[in-house]
Amino acid sequence: MALKIGNKIHMSWDDINILVDDLCSTITKSGVRIKSVTGIERGGLIPAVMISHKLGIPYVTKINKSTLVVDDICDTGETLKNTVGCYTATLHYKPTASFTPDFFSKEVGTEWIVYPWERSNSEAIQDYLKK
Repeated sequence: MALKIGNKIHMSWDDINILVDDLCSTITKSGVRIKSVTGIERGGLIPAVMISHKLGIPYVTKINKSTLVVDDICDTGETLKNTVGCYTATLHYKPTASFTPDFFSKEVGTEWIVYPWERSNSEAIQDYLKK
């Protein structure tokens, strides 16, 4: 179960499995024909592989128009904004982002999400915003 400490929400592996199951269900019900899956390096790799296994869709490194590009969160929207011509999915989505993924499991507020594959003491700031 997710643990909230201050402005951070620490996700467990069970939380991730539930979010991935929810995302896979949403994708399946949409009727969209996704033929491959890839993940944004770092945060999106693990959920992308989990989705690949659960949906029986190959994981690839070359993106095409029927590829699902996965990231852990759409926070500012900057990372996914440049993924043109394919489908996008995230575990979490912040409505303040400049981009809305095609699929997401859960909408979140301003909290900083700490995933189980990250350091628990991670700073609540995007890496690219650090000086």
